[in-house]
Amino acid sequence: MSQSSQFSLLSQRRFGPFFWTQFFGAFNDNLFKTALMVILAYDALSWTTLDPSTITNLIPGLFILPYVVFSATAGQLADKFEKAGLARFVKWMELAIMAVAAAGWMTHTLWLLVAAVVGMGVHSTLFGPVKYAYLPQQLKPEELVGGNGLIEMGTFVGILLGEILGAVLIVHKPLGVELVAGATIAVAVFGLIASYRVPRTPAPEPDLTVSLNFVAESFRNLNFSRKNRPVFLAMLGNSWFWFYGALILAQFPVYSKDFLHGDHSVFVLLLTVFSVGIGTGSLLCERLSGHKIEIGLVPFGSIGLSLFGIDLYFASNAYANTQVVDALAFVSQAGVPRILIDIVMIGVFGGFFIVPLFALIQTRCDPKHISRTIAGMNILNALFMVAAAGVAIVLLGKGFTIPELFLVTAILNALVAAYIFSLVPEFLMRFLAWILIQTVHRVKVVDGERIPTEGAAVLVCNHVSYVDAIVIMAASPRPIRFVMDHRIFKMPLMGWIFRTAKAIPIAPAKEDPFLMEKAFIDIAQALHEGELVCIFPEGKLTRTGQISEFKGGIAKIVERSKVPVIPLALRGLWGHLLSHRNGHLFERAFKAGLRSRLSLAVGVPVAPEAATPELLQQKVQELRGKWK
Repeated sequence: MSQSSQFSLLSQRRFGPFFWTQFFGAFNDNLFKTALMVILAYDALSWTTLDPSTITNLIPGLFILPYVVFSATAGQLADKFEKAGLARFVKWMELAIMAVAAAGWMTHTLWLLVAAVVGMGVHSTLFGPVKYAYLPQQLKPEELVGGNGLIEMGTFVGILLGEILGAVLIVHKPLGVELVAGATIAVAVFGLIASYRVPRTPAPEPDLTVSLNFVAESFRNLNFSRKNRPVFLAMLGNSWFWFYGALILAQFPVYSKDFLHGDHSVFVLLLTVFSVGIGTGSLLCERLSGHKIEIGLVPFGSIGLSLFGIDLYFASNAYANTQVVDALAFVSQAGVPRILIDIVMIGVFGGFFIVPLFALIQTRCDPKHISRTIAGMNILNALFMVAAAGVAIVLLGKGFTIPELFLVTAILNALVAAYIFSLVPEFLMRFLAWILIQTVHRVKVVDGERIPTEGAAVLVCNHVSYVDAIVIMAASPRPIRFVMDHRIFKMPLMGWIFRTAKAIPIAPAKEDPFLMEKAFIDIAQALHEGELVCIFPEGKLTRTGQISEFKGGIAKIVERSKVPVIPLALRGLWGHLLSHRNGHLFERAFKAGLRSRLSLAVGVPVAPEAATPELLQQKVQELRGKWK
């Protein structure tokens, strides 16, 4: 799908009105919450006797509390009721909530505003599953990635603009409160008008009985998601990011005022820098991933979150200014560029971390339960964000400074990331593959869409180097079980890599008949479970650069499992550091340069009854010759 056709969705009724409906919702949430946090950080005594740090951590916690209580119900409602009508109901609710907030602003009644915070949390909870269930019903399969990208972009832009406008309006003397009250009602009206243009979208399960026991339904949702281990751990990773982000963002009002000695414009600057970072990282994901879902970016993102979070601690402690400054004077202070770079890079690497995780959840969960899977994820997000508010309140109460809070969060992020990646080695494997492709080689994948996104298949490829499997893995949209010579598993680094990837060791029958037979059993089991299996039928690395005879093992595999076989051809790895040339490993190690070109061509699937070793060798040879 081209970029122009992606943005052309905005002009179509099936997408445009829904885009603006969700955009105005995100915009209004953040306009209202930011205005409230700014006034409490900079003019707290006029509204409450509570400590500003406590109240600014309490408000985000109250906003996401409804996610814990109502997410399970929201997921059921999104599956039971027609989506356009449900969207309009939510928008009418938003208008009523903003009217309550306006009364709180005008009467200086804090608890009316707090009630509105909770109400907007309910509004967002109900709309979340609708948003992600609506798109698959209205968009074609090839439009889903582009449509989701636009929705995420709109959300980030809405958050940024809402935060900036809320922070600017509330300090406008003498009508700041009145401007915020009027603006939030006006934005709610715009969202309501847009919702009446959303086309009718039938309910996928109109006969679904909605359980009123939200506790039991919440556990049911989470238990269902736990059955799909990669999806569930991706949900946990997603929720951890919201813990990290919520904890850091909640500190910005007090951090900018009491630590950086800035006025409200400094707070706006920090929000802008962070939001620009998130948006930039999210947009870069598509380019860095080669226009496919690349979960190898997740470890990359987690590394950046920790490194720049730790550096933000040191940069903050090096800040020496004690005079109150505005944004313009702030950026001229010594050490400030480092602080701003840390914040923007936390946002960029946050984008690298969160976008692939969310895409993995969308593509690998049961399509019939997308709404309820998203609802389960929202429950986890809410619990993690409530925990973030609690952790911040406790640590600050124990005497931690805000920079020390940044440091603790960055260290915790490293520990959590290491734990998640140890449970799902696929993240780390894809990261290693991505690093190889991004730093050592320039890879051209030809007809990569022929690798199936679901269902069992056998991939066969010529064998040029010890990194063939990593290159193929990087080009695949899903995990692959590689069948590898058992001796590779004895190599210090390569052995660990392939064991982590759940590769299947194999040996010649004359060397170890038991291991050979076990390999065929493991292959059959993997194919029975719908996995991709890749085999190098030559049985050894080429020593001449030419394709050797394909062995008969592939025929045995296909005869047992009756699955299609997809030929692949690699070109450009001959002479690589880990390839043979004239029988000598490592000769010509770097002669091709650090950004050598290679290509991976994917052939048309061959039916199992036609997949003889001779035919498959011919197909691989043709692919290799075609793309020279």
